[in-house]
Amino acid sequence: MKNYSYPIDPDWSTREIVKVTQFLALVELANEARVNREKLQCAYQEFKEVVKSIGEEKRLGKQFEQVSGYSIYQTMQAAKLSNRKEFSV
Repeated sequence: MKNYSYPIDPDWSTREIVKVTQFLALVELANEARVNREKLQCAYQEFKEVVKSIGEEKRLGKQFEQVSGYSIYQTMQAAKLSNRKEFSV
């Protein structure tokens, strides 16, 4: 994992920040190694509880991709299409 800051909204609660950062860490892991597909999909559902609108998700996704080089969209599509328990992008 590289050293950079995840995009965080200062209006989020501590619990919301934890949900978002856990999801982004799993996206990063899916691109660098292997991750449990079900765990990633569950983390995405929790992420969506915080980031409800598609516009906000796209904005956050662009910010994350700029700092990390990893696409939330591409990672979740790969997870959706994979039939493996453990997968990587």
